[in-house]
Amino acid sequence: MTALNPILTFLTQPSKSETAAILPLALSDPATGQNETSILQTLNAAFLILLAGDAHPSFSEAKTYLDKFSTSPDWEKTAKFYLHSAQLIAQELDHTCQKDAELKANLDQMSTALANATGDTVATANAVWSVLFPEGTGIWGQEPERVTQLRQQRTVSIDKLNPNPIENPAKQVLFTSNALLTMPLGSADLSNFDADFQSQLAEAADDPQLYWYDHPIPIGIAEESNEILYGLKHLNHAVEFERQQQPDITDKVNCVLSVSVTHERLQTLGKSYLKQVLAASEPLEQLNIFAFTETDTNTLIEKVLLPILEHSSLDQDAKEQLSVFGVDGRYGRHYSFLKAIVPLWNVLVDPEIKATFKIDLDQVFPQAELLEQTGTTAFGHLQTPLWGATGKDSAGQPIELGMIAGALVNQRDIHKGVFTPDVTVPGTKLSPDEYVFFSKLPQALSTEAEMMTRYETGTEMDGETKAIQRIHVTGGTNGILVDSLRRYQTFTPSFIGRAEDQAYILSARGQEPHLGYAHASGLIMRHDKEGFAQEAIAMAKVGKQVGD
Repeated sequence: MTALNPILTFLTQPSKSETAAILPLALSDPATGQNETSILQTLNAAFLILLAGDAHPSFSEAKTYLDKFSTSPDWEKTAKFYLHSAQLIAQELDHTCQKDAELKANLDQMSTALANATGDTVATANAVWSVLFPEGTGIWGQEPERVTQLRQQRTVSIDKLNPNPIENPAKQVLFTSNALLTMPLGSADLSNFDADFQSQLAEAADDPQLYWYDHPIPIGIAEESNEILYGLKHLNHAVEFERQQQPDITDKVNCVLSVSVTHERLQTLGKSYLKQVLAASEPLEQLNIFAFTETDTNTLIEKVLLPILEHSSLDQDAKEQLSVFGVDGRYGRHYSFLKAIVPLWNVLVDPEIKATFKIDLDQVFPQAELLEQTGTTAFGHLQTPLWGATGKDSAGQPIELGMIAGALVNQRDIHKGVFTPDVTVPGTKLSPDEYVFFSKLPQALSTEAEMMTRYETGTEMDGETKAIQRIHVTGGTNGILVDSLRRYQTFTPSFIGRAEDQAYILSARGQEPHLGYAHASGLIMRHDKEGFAQEAIAMAKVGKQVGD
């Protein structure tokens, strides 16, 4: 542990560090009658001090604190968990360093850098990241070079554009999204719901929270702050805009919602809640909306999928694989469902469906700006023959661009133009946790290298002979062709808690040609979350941190 001690000391002793401490590491006497929150904070602090090593001035005090609480009836499990974890971390680190000389060298280098810190935040951060977050190293101060390098690595030489691209997105694309539901806020007005609904909701409040999402919608939230209504209204308006530009578009757009909940008993309330709020809102005349709860997906398995398997030659393993088909659980599960429902839809509902496209409900198509600044609407961008093209990646390996990915612009930045990155390179003032994990920095790099790439006729990156393969993909603004789904059988493992959109493609690795996302230059959605749902964002802050 001696190699890891310096980073913990660096982060927990503000007088000796270049950053504020993670916590006010004051270890209170357990006999003073601390409240639950205070005890938890102190136990966390004691654990971090223990990891900092016996050179830390409060080491003995922290060890005593944890030992004392390990005999407490209320806190025994928590305190013993921390004590045992400290031992396991030390054992694992020692074992790994014996096998990995490079890691040991990086740890030693980091220790030296922290001992001789001169106030150079970038140098200090890179030293720490070399061990804990190598993806973040070498970006600050070298952004243009790294963007160029990344863009080259993700360039695809096109051999063949899709000869049968999407022609009518309204008719050929199944739009999908996820409705994440959670318990009401304290300020919620539930008077519009009947007594039985309110009674069941009160019972659900006694259940433990099973799943944590970064932006769940509290039941009973005001209409103007309801992400479900917001997203569906704007999708409806986007389709109306398409009709104005192309009067021959007459089909309603089909939109499938997965209804995922944080508490088990909300499963039975989710659909009735959706029906009520949609009925009370403005009509969505351009949309056919289909909502699937976990109960619905179970019914689909029992009534449709299992009978099919029983009449086929597939073995028992195939039946067991159906457990991934559902909407509750971590992000990976509903993300897979919103793709897997499409080939099923193609067979059982509408054979003209050729693809799916997922949006997040806090994202909208800025149709007027897209038409003005890119020359076409959202549906026009979905018609690109890059979606389904084949070629070779930068390593010369064959690739099929059976998926598509767009970009995002923040609502507050749309006045600057749709090609304004939603994640920009941050300043060099870091909070303690950002010395450990600073996702925004590589996200900013990847956003510039991938999402901001613009295809221009007559240039090397013309979108016909050369294009960008997307690796950095957001939860919405992406799609996949039905044919690609069938051949590659892509899914996100259900144990994936975040980055489900990027994990999805990993299931297709090992197949040739490998499956990739085509970058659709100009397919941009406006991200509006901060503009209308501040209360829900604040409520979800802890859950988002847990997920991260």
